Amino acid sequence: MDISKQKEVIETAKEKMEKALSHLEEELKTYRAGKANPAVFNNVIVDYYGSPTPIPQVASVTTPDAKTMLIQPWDKKMIPAIEKAIMVANIGFTPQNNGEHIRINVPPLTEERRKDLVKKVKAEGETAKISIRNARRDGVELLKKYQKDGLPEDVAKDGEAAIQKETDSFNKKVDEALAIKEKEIMTV
Repeated sequence: MDISKQKEVIETAKEKMEKALSHLEEELKTYRAGKANPAVFNNVIVDYYGSPTPIPQVASVTTPDAKTMLIQPWDKKMIPAIEKAIMVANIGFTPQNNGEHIRINVPPLTEERRKDLVKKVKAEGETAKISIRNARRDGVELLKKYQKDGLPEDVAKDGEAAIQKETDSFNKKVDEALAIKEKEIMTV
């Protein structure tokens, strides 16, 4: 057992933490902040001939201006299903269809809706932090296992310290991402 095992454990933990952070960043994109953002439809699922599919995979979603989004399905027969999916998703939009495409006027967020979105954003952040802590725990447990199998104690302790340093760094990045999104949501 040598220091390469320690490096391997640290890298694995760091990769898991990076995945948690990038997942958080993708999730935060789906929260609208008062201006048109096509990413809000990434998690809206429509029934596409019996198979649940995200709207961006069955239609083109564009933003002609800051307060309007246009959804153009590749198959016109999908318009009613997309409208229904948007209503069911309860994301605060009322779709208007003209037979060719669906127009969404983005209403300004109410104070109550903003606070609700901030709560959801913080919950996403907490989920990311839990994933980061789990990656730390897994790494530390693996180092302890390797220590029993002959890894020197000082190498294991150095590895634990390095993993803790990564954990602190990633938690800080999560807090920064949340602060930016919260400010974006609360800005009128």
